[in-house]
Amino acid sequence: MKPLVAIVGRPNVGKSTLFNRLLGHRRAIVDDTPGVTRDRNYANITRFDKPFILIDTGGFEPVTENKLLQQMREQSKLAIEEADVIIFMMDARSGLTPADTEVAGMLRRVKKPVFYVVNKVDGEKLENDSAEFYSLGISELYTISAEHNRGVIDLVENILEVFPPTDAVDPEENVTRIAVVGRPNVGKSSLVNRLLGFDRVVANPTAGTTRDSVDTPFTCNKKPYVLIDTAGIRRKGKTTEKLEKYSVCDALRSIERADVVLMVINAEDGVTEQDERIAGYIHEAGKGCVFVINKWDLLEKDNTTLGIYIAKIRDGFKYLAYAPIVCVSAKTGQRSGKIIATVDEVMEQYCRRVTTSELVHVFTDAIESHHAPLSHGRRVKFYFATQVATRPPAFVIFTNQPDNIHYSYERYLINKFREAFGFDGVPLRLMFRGRDKTDTSRSKGGSEHHT
Repeated sequence: MKPLVAIVGRPNVGKSTLFNRLLGHRRAIVDDTPGVTRDRNYANITRFDKPFILIDTGGFEPVTENKLLQQMREQSKLAIEEADVIIFMMDARSGLTPADTEVAGMLRRVKKPVFYVVNKVDGEKLENDSAEFYSLGISELYTISAEHNRGVIDLVENILEVFPPTDAVDPEENVTRIAVVGRPNVGKSSLVNRLLGFDRVVANPTAGTTRDSVDTPFTCNKKPYVLIDTAGIRRKGKTTEKLEKYSVCDALRSIERADVVLMVINAEDGVTEQDERIAGYIHEAGKGCVFVINKWDLLEKDNTTLGIYIAKIRDGFKYLAYAPIVCVSAKTGQRSGKIIATVDEVMEQYCRRVTTSELVHVFTDAIESHHAPLSHGRRVKFYFATQVATRPPAFVIFTNQPDNIHYSYERYLINKFREAFGFDGVPLRLMFRGRDKTDTSRSKGGSEHHT
């Protein structure tokens, strides 16, 4: 699993600025007003030698009567519990505060690597003034300017060195790894037990029964699988509203290890904001996805119910329009037999490789039937296309203008590939490169583009 790095600290010390800097583009909201980041924000960081998951948190105030700040503090504490490595940020301009001292004291009791970082160090005077932070009793201090990228690379290099060993997964191993993800209490554990045919995990109507991810190998129709049941939360005794904020991190880890993800949705609740957030991570990770609408037996239905519900799913998850939908009842077993069959179909496409001759034929027909629009008055020329990876299928297209392919034309090519090669149930990755080897590949969003 990818290591987790959490950024914690008082409000307005520059945590979100560092988050955006490490991510490589602006995603977290950055503002001079303290408390802008109220919840944890997660991102997969793949720009460095070792990939990791980065967690941005709201401001940490150890003692406060403000209800909002108390909630932000709880989120920060949870991030500290989840993380493998912690970045504790302080502000050179504000100097050492009593709140910094208290948080540092708490972090000294954490049995994890902690990097003490003083941000906003933009000049020699602030560099010298930062010496006061050594009074915290720490052996090493990192002075940086996240806004101006000063000292950030040195910090990252040291963080990468302390990462715990990761479990290597052989992508060629003939095992389908299925992650079961979703909000708390949507029936994930009941679904796992139904698929396995016995009570492998505790299923309970109380949200939060599952505390840790549970991997279970099993065989179906002589095919090997590993089923990953994810924890909806980390602890009991919290309100449902708080618990829903705790499900994302464990789902992220499980998604990273999976080939196909079962996105479980409660039929009674419909699509929620948390569902959209988790599904977004599935899409970004480029995994196969199957929507499992659970508790289908509890809905009052007529001849239009199924069509209306599927339309709502498609509308709520436009970026996962390729993902098949199965409506089931984990409790009664209704239609649950269709899940593994659907997973097999998705997995076959996920690992499918087309020959270069077939690809070139389809690609040539596509660009001749519909030419790419002019870019800055210049004609876009395409030279060659080849498949470079599976899991998910990935294609490189060589062109004279890799940075100027219009998104609509990219979608056109993707649809042609889907239609010709039967990739109707998996994400596809499309990259454009110049013919010269020194040209860099173009991909929207800062990395490979999934669609």
